[in-house]
Amino acid sequence: MKNERYRIGEFLFEISHPKEVHIPSNFQQFRVMAGCPAYFYRISCADTLPAFQQAAIARRDDLCVLPSETGGEIRQLGVRGTAGFYACYMERGSDRADIVLKKSELDTLCFDTVFASLLALERRMLERDSLILHCSCLRYRGQAILFSGPSGIGKSTQANLWRTYRGAEIMNGDRALLRRSAGKWIACGWPVCGSSGICRLGDAPIRSIVMLEQGARNHAERLPPVRAFSLLYGQTTINRWNPNAVTHSIDLIENLITEVPVYQLTCTPTEAAVDCLESALGELGER
Repeated sequence: MKNERYRIGEFLFEISHPKEVHIPSNFQQFRVMAGCPAYFYRISCADTLPAFQQAAIARRDDLCVLPSETGGEIRQLGVRGTAGFYACYMERGSDRADIVLKKSELDTLCFDTVFASLLALERRMLERDSLILHCSCLRYRGQAILFSGPSGIGKSTQANLWRTYRGAEIMNGDRALLRRSAGKWIACGWPVCGSSGICRLGDAPIRSIVMLEQGARNHAERLPPVRAFSLLYGQTTINRWNPNAVTHSIDLIENLITEVPVYQLTCTPTEAAVDCLESALGELGER
């Protein structure tokens, strides 16, 4: 067995796993050599997965959530469009979980999204007052700008325009961890980047969150709190079967939108969209 430690945001954890389990390269960026883990994952492999009798809390094609004996969760994990489950996640206490992988499905772990689902990271992050936002995250002049919205809306396109025309650094093309530190909301690196292929360590104070809308002309305006909340809630990873998780997430999003400006950018895939947003953000001055 190998024991490796990782730090994502403020979450330091240890994964114990057999040598045939290969942790994706995106995760390896977050590996650390020192520190006291707050959580322990133990991974094992088996020909078949455990079976359970209790009723499900939530169910969809790729996930079945059950209550555990310790008051936590059990998750049977699958891949959308594929029959059956490839893994079972079982919380054994407040600081540990066991994960059983089906031997015949080990090849699927090369995908960062599949491996991340083993760890129920959104639960651990929420315990640390942090949110996972579906967005392209870039760093410009020491601050983070987050482009968010539904898949296909143009998040990667707008981030690439800022990289091309302003020299901005894209930290992640698909997700960012948002946490509050020293009175500021910080965008942090995240080990899952979807099809963008861009996943880098680093963090930066958030200058603005930009909700995208495609259009024939470029226009940016700051959103009122109710509209900002509605759009952000839809792009945040939330376990909606868990009332406590929903309530806590709502509280964090409400705090976020009082401290970080949220803009709506109606835009074209051109440099003019960069000019438009930069002009709007310039009204804020340095944050």
